[in-house]
Amino acid sequence: MKKIALVIGASRGIGLGLVQRLLESEWEVIATVRDRQKASTLTSLAGVQIEQLDVKDRNELDTLCGKLSSITLDLLFINAGVFGPNQKSPEAFNIDEVGELFMTNTIAPIRIAERLSKNLRNDTGTLAFMTSRLATIEKPDPPSAAAYKASKVALNYLIINFSAHIAAPKITILGFYPGWVKTDMGGDSAYIDVQTSSHGLIEQVTLFMGRGGVHFLDYHGNKIARQP
Repeated sequence: MKKIALVIGASRGIGLGLVQRLLESEWEVIATVRDRQKASTLTSLAGVQIEQLDVKDRNELDTLCGKLSSITLDLLFINAGVFGPNQKSPEAFNIDEVGELFMTNTIAPIRIAERLSKNLRNDTGTLAFMTSRLATIEKPDPPSAAAYKASKVALNYLIINFSAHIAAPKITILGFYPGWVKTDMGGDSAYIDVQTSSHGLIEQVTLFMGRGGVHFLDYHGNKIARQP
């Protein structure tokens, strides 16, 4: 029986790469996008069930949960995220931009996990979040990344908090650092391509399935100290 994965945020970049790697490994894949018009490569892939989801929209999440209510998932990979507004100084921020950044990167992933983790298979189900190497309070980074960094630090805290209260404690929870990847967000100066990162991430998913517990690691499988 084929394993079933749900990838949240799969229209491009690493999310699209995850879908491609899962298909290569003969998984059944459900993928969400905010705008089908901007997901032409994904829609061209055979065998992918594509669903509409703006991660900030409660109504769309309700609809998705209804559609998937009878489906048992082996993997829920919450990938959606944004870099956010001009971050050179807090002086440049406005409440709408920062609110959207934290809702997308911090609150929405946990909300989705709370709603859909109940679909994960007992004992071997895996819940993966996309976090970042910037999610540490010890390592200084350029001010241009400060708000994004803060949103991922907060996500890591909420992942740990979520894991302590989840109704299905035997599932495996992974917080992934995907590497600096050549995507629209990572830019052309990044060290690795999408295929390298997504291959490593799916390899780690396979290795960690069934272990239980919470693990923060990179795409090589190197463990990262819990942050914050």
